[in-house]
Amino acid sequence: MLTSRRINVASIAIAFESDSPQLRWAAQGLSEHLKLPLVVAGSSGFDAFLVVTDSRLELRAAGRGGIGPVYVDFLTGRMRQRHRELASMRQLIARAVGFKGKPLAVIDATAGLGRDAFVLACLGCNVTAIERSPIIAALLADGLKRADADPQVGPIVRERLRLIEGDSRELLSKLSSADRPDVIYIDPMFPHRAKNALVKKEMRLCRLVAGDDPDADELLRVALAAAQGRVVVKRWLRAPALVRPPAFAYKGRAIRYDVYPCPLIPVL
Repeated sequence: MLTSRRINVASIAIAFESDSPQLRWAAQGLSEHLKLPLVVAGSSGFDAFLVVTDSRLELRAAGRGGIGPVYVDFLTGRMRQRHRELASMRQLIARAVGFKGKPLAVIDATAGLGRDAFVLACLGCNVTAIERSPIIAALLADGLKRADADPQVGPIVRERLRLIEGDSRELLSKLSSADRPDVIYIDPMFPHRAKNALVKKEMRLCRLVAGDDPDADELLRVALAAAQGRVVVKRWLRAPALVRPPAFAYKGRAIRYDVYPCPLIPVL
Protein backbone atom coordinates (compact mmCIF):
# COMPACT_ATOMS: atom_id res chain seq x y z
CA MET A 1 0.00 0.00 0.00
CA LEU A 2 1.23 3.49 -0.82
CA THR A 3 1.79 5.66 2.19
CA SER A 4 1.16 9.39 2.18
CA ARG A 5 3.53 12.05 3.43
CA ARG A 6 2.01 14.69 5.69
CA ILE A 7 0.36 17.24 3.39
CA ASN A 8 -0.13 19.98 5.99
CA VAL A 9 2.70 19.97 8.50
CA ALA A 10 1.85 23.42 9.85
CA SER A 11 -1.25 25.23 11.08
CA ILE A 12 -2.51 27.17 8.06
CA ALA A 13 -5.53 29.39 7.47
CA ILE A 14 -7.11 31.21 4.55
CA ALA A 15 -7.26 35.01 4.70
CA PHE A 16 -8.07 37.88 2.37
CA GLU A 17 -6.38 41.24 2.10
CA SER A 18 -9.30 43.68 1.98
CA ASP A 19 -12.98 43.61 2.81
CA SER A 20 -14.19 43.54 -0.78
CA PRO A 21 -17.06 41.11 -1.49
CA GLN A 22 -15.12 39.56 -4.38
CA LEU A 23 -12.09 38.74 -2.24
CA ARG A 24 -14.25 37.44 0.59
CA TRP A 25 -16.15 35.18 -1.83
CA ALA A 26 -12.91 33.86 -3.36
CA ALA A 27 -11.39 33.23 0.07
CA GLN A 28 -14.53 31.45 1.23
CA GLY A 29 -14.44 29.16 -1.79
CA LEU A 30 -10.76 28.38 -1.20
CA SER A 31 -11.45 27.72 2.48
CA GLU A 32 -14.14 25.19 1.57
CA HIS A 33 -11.99 23.51 -1.10
CA LEU A 34 -8.92 23.15 1.12
CA LYS A 35 -10.93 22.57 4.32
CA LEU A 36 -8.94 25.27 6.11
CA PRO A 37 -10.33 27.96 8.43
CA LEU A 38 -11.13 31.41 7.06
CA VAL A 39 -9.69 34.11 9.34
CA VAL A 40 -8.56 37.71 9.40
CA ALA A 41 -5.01 38.03 8.08
CA GLY A 42 -2.53 38.07 10.97
CA SER A 43 -4.75 36.14 13.37
CA SER A 44 -2.86 34.36 16.12
CA GLY A 45 -2.53 30.62 16.41
CA PHE A 46 -1.39 29.91 12.84
CA ASP A 47 2.02 29.27 11.30
CA ALA A 48 1.13 30.56 7.83
CA PHE A 49 -1.65 32.12 5.79
CA LEU A 50 -2.82 31.55 2.24
CA VAL A 51 -3.91 35.08 1.40
CA VAL A 52 -6.27 36.13 -1.40
CA THR A 53 -5.20 39.57 -2.66
CA ASP A 54 -6.46 41.82 -5.44
CA SER A 55 -3.75 40.57 -7.79
CA ARG A 56 -2.78 37.01 -6.76
CA LEU A 57 -2.78 34.23 -4.19
CA GLU A 58 0.10 34.43 -1.70
CA LEU A 59 1.53 32.16 0.96
CA ARG A 60 2.79 34.13 3.96
CA ALA A 61 4.45 33.02 7.16
CA ALA A 62 2.92 34.34 10.36
CA GLY A 63 4.60 36.94 12.55
CA ARG A 64 6.55 40.09 11.93
CA GLY A 65 9.51 39.55 9.69
CA GLY A 66 8.10 36.21 8.64
CA ILE A 67 8.98 34.53 5.37
CA GLY A 68 6.90 35.56 2.41
CA PRO A 69 5.07 36.19 0.40
CA VAL A 70 5.52 33.20 -1.89
CA TYR A 71 3.46 33.11 -5.08
CA VAL A 72 3.63 31.80 -8.62
CA ASP A 73 4.31 34.32 -11.38
CA PHE A 74 5.29 33.34 -14.91
CA LEU A 75 4.84 36.85 -16.32
CA THR A 76 7.49 39.04 -14.69
CA GLY A 77 11.11 39.00 -13.68
CA ARG A 78 13.23 35.93 -14.09
CA MET A 79 10.51 33.61 -15.42
CA ARG A 80 9.50 36.12 -18.10
CA GLN A 81 13.12 36.40 -19.19
CA ARG A 82 13.48 32.61 -19.23
CA HIS A 83 10.42 32.36 -21.46
CA ARG A 84 12.15 34.56 -24.00
CA GLU A 85 15.28 32.44 -23.88
CA LEU A 86 13.73 28.99 -23.82
CA ALA A 87 13.21 28.35 -27.49
CA SER A 88 16.55 26.59 -27.34
CA MET A 89 17.38 22.89 -27.18
CA ARG A 90 20.70 23.81 -25.55
CA GLN A 91 19.01 23.96 -22.16
CA LEU A 92 20.38 21.28 -19.84
CA ILE A 93 16.88 20.15 -18.92
CA ALA A 94 16.06 19.75 -22.63
CA ARG A 95 18.98 17.38 -23.06
CA ALA A 96 18.00 15.50 -19.93
CA VAL A 97 14.46 14.77 -21.10
CA GLY A 98 15.68 13.95 -24.62
CA PHE A 99 13.95 16.86 -26.35
CA LYS A 100 15.10 17.21 -29.98
CA GLY A 101 12.47 19.56 -31.36
CA LYS A 102 9.51 17.21 -31.54
CA PRO A 103 6.86 17.42 -28.78
CA LEU A 104 7.30 15.01 -25.89
CA ALA A 105 4.62 13.94 -23.43
CA VAL A 106 6.06 14.70 -19.99
CA ILE A 107 4.64 14.14 -16.55
CA ASP A 108 6.20 16.37 -13.90
CA ALA A 109 5.44 14.17 -10.91
CA THR A 110 6.54 16.73 -8.31
CA ALA A 111 5.34 20.02 -9.79
CA GLY A 112 5.83 22.29 -6.78
CA LEU A 113 5.65 25.92 -7.88
CA GLY A 114 5.76 24.85 -11.52
CA ARG A 115 9.01 26.36 -12.74
CA ASP A 116 10.42 23.22 -14.37
CA ALA A 117 7.01 22.33 -15.82
CA PHE A 118 6.86 25.81 -17.33
CA VAL A 119 10.36 25.49 -18.76
CA LEU A 120 9.47 22.17 -20.38
CA ALA A 121 6.27 23.62 -21.82
CA CYS A 122 8.20 26.58 -23.23
CA LEU A 123 10.58 24.15 -24.91
CA GLY A 124 7.63 22.52 -26.67
CA CYS A 125 6.76 19.57 -24.44
CA ASN A 126 3.19 18.69 -23.49
CA VAL A 127 3.36 18.67 -19.72
CA THR A 128 1.07 17.23 -17.08
CA ALA A 129 2.09 18.71 -13.74
CA ILE A 130 1.07 16.75 -10.65
CA GLU A 131 1.23 18.27 -7.17
CA ARG A 132 -0.08 16.49 -4.09
CA SER A 133 0.02 19.38 -1.61
CA PRO A 134 -3.36 21.12 -2.02
CA ILE A 135 -1.86 24.41 -0.86
CA ILE A 136 1.04 24.36 -3.32
CA ALA A 137 -1.35 23.21 -6.05
CA ALA A 138 -3.61 26.19 -5.29
CA LEU A 139 -0.67 28.58 -5.67
CA LEU A 140 0.31 26.99 -8.98
CA ALA A 141 -3.27 27.02 -10.28
CA ASP A 142 -3.48 30.73 -9.48
CA GLY A 143 -0.23 31.43 -11.35
CA LEU A 144 -1.40 29.47 -14.37
CA LYS A 145 -4.74 31.27 -14.38
CA ARG A 146 -3.03 34.66 -14.49
CA ALA A 147 -0.53 33.49 -17.11
CA ASP A 148 -3.40 32.27 -19.29
CA ALA A 149 -4.49 35.86 -19.88
CA ASP A 150 -1.09 36.93 -21.24
CA PRO A 151 -0.90 37.10 -25.06
CA GLN A 152 2.55 35.48 -25.22
CA VAL A 153 2.59 33.07 -22.31
CA GLY A 154 -1.12 32.27 -22.36
CA PRO A 155 -1.08 29.93 -25.38
CA ILE A 156 1.84 27.97 -23.85
CA VAL A 157 0.20 27.25 -20.51
CA ARG A 158 -3.21 26.75 -22.10
CA GLU A 159 -2.11 24.28 -24.74
CA ARG A 160 0.93 22.57 -23.19
CA LEU A 161 0.61 22.65 -19.41
CA ARG A 162 -2.07 20.89 -17.38
CA LEU A 163 -2.21 20.76 -13.58
CA ILE A 164 -3.56 17.81 -11.59
CA GLU A 165 -3.80 17.79 -7.79
CA GLY A 166 -3.03 14.33 -6.49
CA ASP A 167 -0.42 11.77 -5.45
CA SER A 168 1.81 10.87 -8.39
CA ARG A 169 2.47 7.38 -7.10
CA GLU A 170 -1.21 6.53 -7.25
CA LEU A 171 -1.88 8.33 -10.54
CA LEU A 172 1.14 6.83 -12.31
CA SER A 173 0.32 3.31 -11.14
CA LYS A 174 -3.13 3.61 -12.74
CA LEU A 175 -2.00 4.83 -16.18
CA SER A 176 -3.19 2.82 -19.15
CA SER A 177 -0.70 1.75 -21.81
CA ALA A 178 -2.00 4.47 -24.14
CA ASP A 179 -1.46 7.19 -21.51
CA ARG A 180 2.12 6.32 -20.57
CA PRO A 181 4.26 9.44 -21.12
CA ASP A 182 7.56 9.68 -22.94
CA VAL A 183 9.21 11.14 -19.85
CA ILE A 184 8.49 11.29 -16.14
CA TYR A 185 10.30 14.10 -14.35
CA ILE A 186 10.94 14.02 -10.59
CA ASP A 187 12.33 16.83 -8.43
CA PRO A 188 12.02 15.66 -4.81
CA MET A 189 11.93 18.14 -1.97
CA PHE A 190 15.42 18.24 -0.51
CA PRO A 191 17.50 20.86 1.33
CA HIS A 192 18.46 23.70 -1.00
CA ARG A 193 21.91 25.11 -0.50
CA ALA A 194 21.57 27.95 -2.97
CA LYS A 195 22.65 31.33 -1.63
CA ASN A 196 19.77 33.05 -3.41
CA ALA A 197 17.51 34.46 -0.66
CA LEU A 198 14.37 33.99 -2.74
CA VAL A 199 15.04 30.29 -3.18
CA LYS A 200 15.71 29.88 0.53
CA LYS A 201 12.50 31.72 1.40
CA GLU A 202 10.38 29.71 -0.99
CA MET A 203 11.83 26.36 0.03
CA ARG A 204 11.39 27.07 3.73
CA LEU A 205 7.75 27.99 3.28
CA CYS A 206 7.03 25.12 0.89
CA ARG A 207 8.61 22.69 3.33
CA LEU A 208 6.56 24.24 6.14
CA VAL A 209 3.23 23.57 4.40
CA ALA A 210 4.04 20.46 2.37
CA GLY A 211 6.74 18.60 4.26
CA ASP A 212 9.62 16.66 2.70
CA ASP A 213 9.50 13.76 0.24
CA PRO A 214 10.56 10.71 2.25
CA ASP A 215 8.85 8.49 -0.34
CA ALA A 216 10.91 9.71 -3.31
CA ASP A 217 12.49 6.27 -3.74
CA GLU A 218 9.04 4.72 -4.01
CA LEU A 219 7.97 7.36 -6.54
CA LEU A 220 10.98 6.55 -8.70
CA ARG A 221 10.13 2.84 -8.70
CA VAL A 222 6.55 3.60 -9.76
CA ALA A 223 7.79 6.02 -12.43
CA LEU A 224 10.18 3.47 -13.90
CA ALA A 225 7.24 1.16 -14.53
CA ALA A 226 5.10 3.93 -16.06
CA ALA A 227 7.39 5.86 -18.44
CA GLN A 228 7.84 4.83 -22.07
CA GLY A 229 11.17 6.54 -22.68
CA ARG A 230 12.95 7.72 -19.55
CA VAL A 231 12.67 8.96 -16.00
CA VAL A 232 14.65 12.07 -15.10
CA VAL A 233 15.45 12.91 -11.47
CA LYS A 234 16.75 16.37 -10.55
CA ARG A 235 19.33 16.33 -7.76
CA TRP A 236 21.91 18.59 -6.21
CA LEU A 237 25.26 17.90 -7.79
CA ARG A 238 26.68 15.94 -4.85
CA ALA A 239 23.45 14.37 -3.61
CA PRO A 240 23.20 10.56 -3.68
CA ALA A 241 21.14 8.93 -6.39
CA LEU A 242 17.68 7.62 -5.59
CA VAL A 243 17.28 3.82 -5.39
CA ARG A 244 20.18 3.03 -7.76
CA PRO A 245 22.73 4.88 -9.89
CA PRO A 246 21.34 6.33 -13.14
CA ALA A 247 22.39 5.13 -16.57
CA PHE A 248 23.86 8.57 -17.16
CA ALA A 249 23.52 12.15 -15.93
CA TYR A 250 23.68 15.70 -17.22
CA LYS A 251 25.58 17.94 -14.81
CA GLY A 252 25.43 21.67 -14.28
CA ARG A 253 27.31 23.84 -11.81
CA ALA A 254 25.00 23.12 -8.88
CA ILE A 255 22.54 20.44 -10.00
CA ARG A 256 22.44 17.34 -12.12
CA TYR A 257 19.76 15.38 -13.95
CA ASP A 258 19.93 11.63 -13.39
CA VAL A 259 18.50 9.71 -16.36
CA TYR A 260 16.96 6.27 -16.14
CA PRO A 261 16.05 4.88 -19.58
CA CYS A 262 12.86 2.82 -19.84
CA PRO A 263 13.78 0.59 -21.61
CA LEU A 264 17.53 1.10 -22.14
CA ILE A 265 18.26 3.66 -24.85
CA PRO A 266 21.58 5.00 -26.14
CA VAL A 267 23.34 7.75 -24.20
CA LEU A 268 22.82 11.10 -25.97
